[in-house]
Amino acid sequence: MTTGPSQAAGVRVPDTRLAVEAAELVRDTTGELVYHHSHRVYLFGALQGRRRDLSFDPELLYIGALFHDLGLGERFHASGRRFEVDGADEARRFLQARGVPEDSVRRVWTAIALHTTPGIPAFMEPEVALVTAGVEYDVLGIGYDDVSDADRAAIVALHPRPDFKRRILAAFTEGVRPKPGTTFGNVKADVLQHYVPGFERGDFVRTVLDSPWPE
Repeated sequence: MTTGPSQAAGVRVPDTRLAVEAAELVRDTTGELVYHHSHRVYLFGALQGRRRDLSFDPELLYIGALFHDLGLGERFHASGRRFEVDGADEARRFLQARGVPEDSVRRVWTAIALHTTPGIPAFMEPEVALVTAGVEYDVLGIGYDDVSDADRAAIVALHPRPDFKRRILAAFTEGVRPKPGTTFGNVKADVLQHYVPGFERGDFVRTVLDSPWPE
C-alpha cells in the first residue's frame, strides 16, 4: 500500500503533511481492507459534495474518512464503547497533537462518531455529512447512480474492493462482537444478529417497560 499523492475521478487526495501522516497511521494500524475502503469513502464523499454543491475542507473530510473505521481494531475490543467513538477519539488525539484548531477537531470527531447514525449527519457541517455519504455509498450503495460508471471505475481501480461485501461484514462482526452492548439502537446490532449465534439484540420498548419507574 502506498500513501503518495493520487487522484481519481477528478478528486485529488490531500497530500499535506497532516494528511500524509494520517494515511501512514491508518496504513500501519489497519489492513488493506480498511485502508482502501477509507480512501474510497473520501473519494465518493467528495464527489457527493460536488454534486450537492457543498463547500468542504478536503483535508478534514479525508482525515474523517481515514479514521472512521479505526475503532474496529483489536486494541479497542475491550474499550466498552462504540467503535465509532473509539475511532473519533483516536482522530481527536491525532489532530490535537498537531495543533489543529478545535473547531476542525470537533468536525472530524463528529463526522466519525455519527457515520453509522442515518438521518442526522446530512443536516450538519459538510465534512460530517460527506463522511456519512461516502460510507453509505461504498457500503450500502446509496446514491449509486449519482456517480458515473467511469468515475466509479477509476476510484475502484485506485482502491480495489475484492469480495468487499463479505469482508467488510466480517470486519464489522469482529470489531463489535467483543462488546455487543454497544450495538443497542444502532445498525451493528443487525450484523451481530446475522453472524453471532446466540446474540440477543436490545429491545427499546422492553427497556422502557422494565425500567425502575413504577409508571
